[in-house]
Amino acid sequence: MLAVAGYLAVQYVTGGTGTPGCEVVSDKGDGARYEFTPEQAVNAATIAAVGTGRGLPERAVTIALATALQESALRNITHGDRDSLGLFQQRPSQGWGTEKEILDPIYSAGIFYEHLVKVRGYTELPLTVAAQRVQRSGYPEAYAKHEPDATLLAAALTGRSAATLTCEGRPGAGTRTSGPDAVRAALVRDFGQDALQPAAAEVGARKATPSPTPSVIERDGRTVLLPVPGDSGSGGGRSVRERGWQLAHWAVANASDLHIKRVSYAGREWTAGNTDSQWRTSAAPGTAGAQGGLGSVRIVTTH
Repeated sequence: MLAVAGYLAVQYVTGGTGTPGCEVVSDKGDGARYEFTPEQAVNAATIAAVGTGRGLPERAVTIALATALQESALRNITHGDRDSLGLFQQRPSQGWGTEKEILDPIYSAGIFYEHLVKVRGYTELPLTVAAQRVQRSGYPEAYAKHEPDATLLAAALTGRSAATLTCEGRPGAGTRTSGPDAVRAALVRDFGQDALQPAAAEVGARKATPSPTPSVIERDGRTVLLPVPGDSGSGGGRSVRERGWQLAHWAVANASDLHIKRVSYAGREWTAGNTDSQWRTSAAPGTAGAQGGLGSVRIVTTH
């Protein structure tokens, strides 16, 4: 019985996939951390991207992440109470959208935010009150317990907290098509076609085939150089540094799914498969120095 219980616990924690885990830590040195699966990481990164793409504050992203943690454990599930579906357990019968729409993480996050911003003073309300005014749950206090984890996730996935999100990563473990084109397509999916601006410099690189995603593919055919628009781009006027770390953490969160093996930004580098999954000092071009390379994020895929 103990063996069965242990097996079920592992299946619950990993989502039944057996894939390596992810972790986000506090940048305050207080030891706070949250461990989660690659599946949860992808969904959390999408929720954050949709929120910042609408110019919403970090508090809005925190509320959305805490809500999804409570409703679905950050899994895009196809079942729930009555006709509830998806990350936020939204109900087609209650006007949240069609089943197909609700099961699209971009749509479900977007419609959540649409309702949240209609809550007067939501940024000043206790998190569980703001979430409940959107969700109308039968358990109105349930969201509060997820606030610490959601706060850590939001800080990393909006880019305010640097080099705090890591995944062990397993290039090739994902189900999507790999390569730079898959990375660019996923960026457009989460951030929108106008989220990024073309890189200012393209020395030693070639233009990619015309695409709605303004990025540069380097000569090796495996490296994507993403420009960081900062204040001049989308994301609510956040700094270049914050936007850059959001993109870098987004790439790490999607590493297994998109076959990403290395991400470099601002003099730091994450590499898939490292036993400690830490961000280290980078030797990648354009990233030297603690403050260097703020203008672009470098993503290397397996092929």
